[in-house]
Amino acid sequence: MATVANFLAKPISTVVPRPSSAVASTSSFVFFNHKTNPLFRRKNLPKRLFSAVKIKAGAASPGKVGTPPANDEKVQKIHSGEEFDEALKNAKSRLVVAEFATSKSDQSNKIYPFMVELSRTCNDVVFLLVMGDESDKTRELCRREKIEKVPHFSFYKSMEKIHEEEGIEPDQLMGDVLYYGDNHSAVVQLHGRPDVEKLIDENRTGGKLIVLDVGLKHCGPCVKVYPTVLKLSRSMSETVVFARMNGDENDSCMEFLKDMNVIEVPTFLFIRDGEIRGRYVGSGKGELIGEILRYSGVRVTY
Repeated sequence: MATVANFLAKPISTVVPRPSSAVASTSSFVFFNHKTNPLFRRKNLPKRLFSAVKIKAGAASPGKVGTPPANDEKVQKIHSGEEFDEALKNAKSRLVVAEFATSKSDQSNKIYPFMVELSRTCNDVVFLLVMGDESDKTRELCRREKIEKVPHFSFYKSMEKIHEEEGIEPDQLMGDVLYYGDNHSAVVQLHGRPDVEKLIDENRTGGKLIVLDVGLKHCGPCVKVYPTVLKLSRSMSETVVFARMNGDENDSCMEFLKDMNVIEVPTFLFIRDGEIRGRYVGSGKGELIGEILRYSGVRVTY
């Protein structure tokens, strides 16, 4: 169990390991001198990791850089450090996902088609491909970015690296892209206590349930469950308002987590008619859906 101080001190550029099926599906951290809120009780329900998603075949492998086919034209091929820096600059505040690969890497060839599929659907995200063995310039770029293994995915915003991973599966890549680049979905982005209070006031009447997803920027289970949150926000928009907050975004968010006695993430808070009804802790898709239905007034039998 990591303390908040140790967690926040972790360098952003550190590769974050992904939990295997044998690892607990929540990340734990401790607040000292936190307030106890009797409205919340942890439910020790089973937790499952988000299941893998299917990808379409037919996209080119990253080894075919010289003649990219039409179906991957949204992935920008980078041939030098200058091109890379220019692409980051042109993206401005949008999320940039850069894959560093080599033509002889089987893992690179397997993950690349899925990145192509994401580039077609995530129009607000910039996707880059750097072939490390293409030329001296790309080798130098890989050395500059401290790439040691491929495939390696680095995530940037406003020309700053915010996250990176290597050796990940397609569903993990999708979760990362949605989690760090989802700016225009039906999930309301909250950046502090005032945003939470405003959302509650706006939905104090009308009967809608608010589901507040509380996580951390580099929480693996938070990333994994977010695609489910996003899908539910679209399918349940008439009866449920979905929102999320990263507790380590700023001091206001951190204070809110302390007051809510959040000690594990992801934590989902359920709010209706201006009152907090309960919570669910974990990343299990089925359990989360069941809890949402229960707090929406639908009878659920376990």
